[in-house]
Amino acid sequence: MKRIAVVNDLSGLGRCSLSAALPVLSVMGLECCPLPTAVLSNQTGYDSFSCCDLTDGMGAYLAEWKKRGVRFDGFLTGYLASVRQVQHIEALLDGFQTPQSIFVCDPVMADDGRVYDTYDDALCRAAMRLARRANVITPNLSELCLLCGAAYDALAACAQDGDFSKPAALARSLLSERLHTVVVTGLRHGGEISCVLVTKTGETVVTGRCYGGSYSGTGDLFSAALTGELVRGTDAETAVRRTVRFLEASIADSFRAGTDRNDGVDFQTHLEMVL
Repeated sequence: MKRIAVVNDLSGLGRCSLSAALPVLSVMGLECCPLPTAVLSNQTGYDSFSCCDLTDGMGAYLAEWKKRGVRFDGFLTGYLASVRQVQHIEALLDGFQTPQSIFVCDPVMADDGRVYDTYDDALCRAAMRLARRANVITPNLSELCLLCGAAYDALAACAQDGDFSKPAALARSLLSERLHTVVVTGLRHGGEISCVLVTKTGETVVTGRCYGGSYSGTGDLFSAALTGELVRGTDAETAVRRTVRFLEASIADSFRAGTDRNDGVDFQTHLEMVL
């Protein structure tokens, strides 16, 4: 059975981070090996939460993995809480990554043209450094602009008109010998939402219907399902199309049911789509 190391927090409520990745990757027939960065009572979108930061224990955790000679077929990282956590992730990659393994990085830093309050300049630089080590990244438009040093407003206006040529060009500028795939996510235009897939061989736009506003955990679900597909050997375009359909069905059900956005999306009843 193939193994994927997933570095993220564990939230008791909110269907995000590890509580999203664990069921998705397990249903896909993959072993999800969590490296928890923190344990939260619920995701931070609620009006209050409790948090136990596990950063101090990450080094010993990795040392135990190292003693057992474990190897991973994939790595997945998402939200980062500190530069120290990035350093532990870099140690994970230094100690366990092989030429055959796939590293998918969701460079979580910003949305709607605004850097998250918990990200200072040092953490943004560390997140961008980590993204450059990845084989696949899944930035939203705001994060793509940060990675490329581009202005957000003009790019967002083009995307809202359904013109994805400029985001695609920026994504292509990030490609390197190591980073071979960029998926720009969450491009809203009219009643639709699109992803732009850019690889060394071309670009593809994958579009789905847009239901309501944003929901907690959809980025975590997207990156988990995409990583699982890629580790199973699915080509990038098929992987993105399958992942978009899975998210679209889950969000549609949540919208019809009136699910609170903080509770995440009702993905459990659609897990057969990623079998």
